[in-house]
Amino acid sequence: MLDAVVVGAGPNGLTAAVELARRGFEVEVFEAADTIGGGARTEELTLPGYRHDPCSAVHPLGIGSPAFRAMPLDRHGLEWLHPELPLAHPFPDGTAAVLARSVGETAMSLGPRDAGTYRRLVAPYVGRWDNLARDFLRTAWDGLPVDPVTWARFGLHALQPVTLLSRRFRDEKARAILAGMAGHAISPTSGIGTAGLALFFALAGHAVGWPVPRGGSQAISDALGSYLREQGGAIHVGVEVKRLDELPPARAYIFDTSPTALARIAGLGNAYRHFRYGASVFKIDYALDGPVPWTAPEARRAGTVHVGPTAREIGAALRAATDGRAPDVPFLITAQPSVVDDSRAPAGKHVFWAYGHVPRGWDGDATEAIERQMERFAPGFRDLVLARAVAGPPQLAVRNANYVDGDIACGAFAGLQTAIRPKLARVPYATAHPSVFLCSSATPPGPGVHGMSGHHAARAVWRRLRGRG
Repeated sequence: MLDAVVVGAGPNGLTAAVELARRGFEVEVFEAADTIGGGARTEELTLPGYRHDPCSAVHPLGIGSPAFRAMPLDRHGLEWLHPELPLAHPFPDGTAAVLARSVGETAMSLGPRDAGTYRRLVAPYVGRWDNLARDFLRTAWDGLPVDPVTWARFGLHALQPVTLLSRRFRDEKARAILAGMAGHAISPTSGIGTAGLALFFALAGHAVGWPVPRGGSQAISDALGSYLREQGGAIHVGVEVKRLDELPPARAYIFDTSPTALARIAGLGNAYRHFRYGASVFKIDYALDGPVPWTAPEARRAGTVHVGPTAREIGAALRAATDGRAPDVPFLITAQPSVVDDSRAPAGKHVFWAYGHVPRGWDGDATEAIERQMERFAPGFRDLVLARAVAGPPQLAVRNANYVDGDIACGAFAGLQTAIRPKLARVPYATAHPSVFLCSSATPPGPGVHGMSGHHAARAVWRRLRGRG
């Protein structure tokens, strides 16, 4: 009998397996796809030699993850590459606000009326990333925070909607860049907790950057898989699990899946009937003949570029997607990893991805709307397109079963579900079955390639196994 079986080889499943294996437990991982990685994979989606990330590409929470930083992933091939600027947010006049590693450079890009306000907002947290990451990338009620004072101060900001936090600022640049960072939640900017996400991403940019892994996001998963095998764990790919009794006998089963898939496989019925899935995205991966011709020079030096000129426009696009309407003017989150990683495309060529927000399950085509928005800020962009790979919600759900109806966050980031995922419980990773656990992004701390959901689920498992032992 194995100690633990993990279903799903995404970053959280692999992290859970590593955490158990290096504590002496016998662990095996089963993955339905032919490769490991889940939301952290790299494939040639368009043309030979162009290596694209089907989902995540830029990883501030990856390099800043307490779980990943405790592992020797660099020894297993993971190398972080930092663009000159983590983030640029261009405007129609050819200028841009930026998130730079320097607080001062970031503040100055917001304009003279808001530079001081930004410095004062982030000052209490600068230099405290390690404590912030440990205290917020976890279940809020799981023990005392490492730094209670900073935790409480940040919490007062984190609970706000970003629309409320933005009122501190007088000009549009600061409001827009904050709304753009909050937009990673794929929920209305008026929602609770969106200010916390925006501020957390900003602090990550100052503390650890927004890097890309050399070779693509697959490098993260491959490093985790290599380290797991070094610790004695085993990985089986191409094995779709439909029932619990198809798996080897084990003392614990850990699912890096959606809650509904876990309930179906483990026979838990309607255990997660109240869990809500959120809006989706329409994503395009591009093979380009050259770099994106951004009008704003800062955008040409950034790894991530947000496209949405005003906080109001960004909010309207996100609200439309969550209300079931495809926006005419989408807010775009874009990544251009080949500005810093020349292994991603042939010499002189580039890879680029962009997504706009759409309703979950939407089966329309947003290509024209996305490229029209790109042309506003990078005239001539279409002329550089050699090939594109398009994926709306149905295609995203096929690529990754965790993306129910195309929800790449594995659960809506809205209302109480912002913090209480997948349902209210003292140990949210445990289930009604004493041997079955959940470790996907549907559990705290939520979406992102950081492995912390897997880390905390593994802690719950080894406590249970130790108690039985």
